Amino acid sequence: MRDTLTAPPARTQVPIRHLAGPDALDRALIEQLLERAASFEHGSEMKAAPLLGRLLATVFYEPSTRTRFSFEAAMHRLGGQVLSAENASRASSAAKGESLEDAIQVIGGYADAIVLRHPDVGAAERAARVAPVAVINAGDGRGHHPTQALLDLYTIKKELGRLDHLRVGLAGDLRNGRTVRSLALLLSRFPGNELVLISPRALRMGEDVIGALNQAQQGMQETSDLGGAIADLDVLYQTRIQAERFESPEEYERLRSVYVVSAELMRRLPEHAILMHPLPRREEIDPLVDADPRAAYFRQARNGLWVRMAVLDWAVAH
Repeated sequence: MRDTLTAPPARTQVPIRHLAGPDALDRALIEQLLERAASFEHGSEMKAAPLLGRLLATVFYEPSTRTRFSFEAAMHRLGGQVLSAENASRASSAAKGESLEDAIQVIGGYADAIVLRHPDVGAAERAARVAPVAVINAGDGRGHHPTQALLDLYTIKKELGRLDHLRVGLAGDLRNGRTVRSLALLLSRFPGNELVLISPRALRMGEDVIGALNQAQQGMQETSDLGGAIADLDVLYQTRIQAERFESPEEYERLRSVYVVSAELMRRLPEHAILMHPLPRREEIDPLVDADPRAAYFRQARNGLWVRMAVLDWAVAH
């Protein structure tokens, strides 16, 4: 009897497009993704359903609201479907000791792309090395958050009309804040920008990012004085002091309210400038500031949908 089983036809090998960190984003790709995001926002691509029949796995080992929901909403709006593990550290085989690498290889057999959030720095790069499909970093501990940085650039471009020759203040927990680490590197791709790194010494930006900024000849200064730095900024990017990243509650309590943006402080911010925050916030921005038209953080969060649509379209549709 002849064996009637035959091998499936070979697929054409297409390079996998991972977005594991900011190093994957040069200026040309950033501009391409932001232009595509704008086309989605303006509705010119909404009926195309470019990801019809495709499946996205969102695998989150840490909590998320904006990132997970916006990625899942983006996939649905592009015509695709979603498999979601919103508590993968406890509700997946990770609780049984399965390695990240094994989990990614298995999940990659079910989905066309994986969006990964993980508490370990470098987890997305580890996943990308073994994944049979695209891996998109949705935050790796204190490491990076490249799609947040992209939506931050998109917000700045929409609000101020440009991404160059800006004075941008990054304030708060720069040591642990993956959003500001990625944003600082992406801003260095554009000419004439100056970064003002505002933090207490215990929370200053990591030497890896400082070194990369120096290598890129990025204009930069460090200060602990928020009030003194705010008067000539185009963008103030405020961040949360992250309790979950501190080794001791005492250290967190000492630093938690080091910078608070109040209505009084906003009087020092130029009228043309904007206030941003990656959210969630605690006490670092007074809710009274929400009514100020320069407070862009909720508009910023909404922009995540269009940018993540562009990222998924780039990573999966080719």
